[in-house]
Amino acid sequence: MPDPVGIRAAGLRQPFRARSRWASVGHAWQGLRDVWKTQLNFRIQVAAGAVTIVLGVWLHLVFIEWLWVSFAIGLVLFAELMNTAIEQTVDFVVGAQYDPFARQVKDVAAGCVLAAAVIAGAIGALTFGQHLLTG
Repeated sequence: MPDPVGIRAAGLRQPFRARSRWASVGHAWQGLRDVWKTQLNFRIQVAAGAVTIVLGVWLHLVFIEWLWVSFAIGLVLFAELMNTAIEQTVDFVVGAQYDPFARQVKDVAAGCVLAAAVIAGAIGALTFGQHLLTG
């Protein structure tokens, strides 16, 4: 395998690479399983998304409403996955010692989840509000 960035020349380890596309997909699924097992917030957000889907079915949402609702659910789950990846990376790099920059990075990542949840809440209020208020 070529060494375009000089990893071997610098004496660094070669980064892990999956042997095939199917192996890459397997690693991605393993990552989702790991997040499911270790992150309570992710499980809560998946449950909230499931409740939202059930509510949407009950209210007979139309196609464009489903697009917005699915975007909102996906946005929150994506933000939580990225937050988890960032937090675990920072913890790995910094270790047990306190670092104010590491705290700031983790706070910003958590803020992204909060922003996604607020956006999802607004989408939910606009989408479901008219159905619930008009019957």
